[in-house]
Amino acid sequence: MKPEQTIEYSQALAALLIDKSMMLATAESCTGGLIAAACTDLAGSSAWFERGFVTYSNAAKTELLGVPAELIAQHGAVSEPVVRAMAAGAVAHSRTQVAVAVTGVAGPSGGSPDKPVGTVWLGWSVGGHITTECCLFDGDRAAIRQATVLHALQGLLLRLGA
Repeated sequence: MKPEQTIEYSQALAALLIDKSMMLATAESCTGGLIAAACTDLAGSSAWFERGFVTYSNAAKTELLGVPAELIAQHGAVSEPVVRAMAAGAVAHSRTQVAVAVTGVAGPSGGSPDKPVGTVWLGWSVGGHITTECCLFDGDRAAIRQATVLHALQGLLLRLGA
C-alpha cells in the first residue's frame, strides 16, 4: 500500500461522507486500528469519522460490539458471521450510519488449511445494509495488514457510490 493511495482514498471517503451527512465507525481486529488511523490522518476527520473499535480478542468483540460468543465459538473469529456481527455492532454502538469491520489472520503464524495466513473477512454496513467479502492477501504481516486497510477503504468508496 502506498501512503499516497491511502490518503487519496481517505480524502475521497471524507468528501462522500460529508456530502451524505454520514459518520463512519471502524471495527478492527487484524489491523489493530490502522483503518481508523488512515481516516484520522486527515485534518478535520471529526466531521465524518466518529469512532473506532479495536477488538483484537474474542472477548473484546463480544464486550464492545455485542458479537455473540456462541457465534465466535461456532464459526471462529475469522468468519463471515463474525465480521457481519462486528459491522452491525459498530453501528449499533456508535452514532454512525456507516461502518467497516475486519477480522483475519495476518501471520506469520495462526493460519490453518481452512484459513491460511492472509485470510481476511471484511464487512461493510451502509445505511443498514451489510455486505461482506473474504480476501486472501499475500505477503508478510505488514503487507497483509496494509492490503486490508486499502481494501476496506476501497470497499467503503464503492458502497457509498464513488
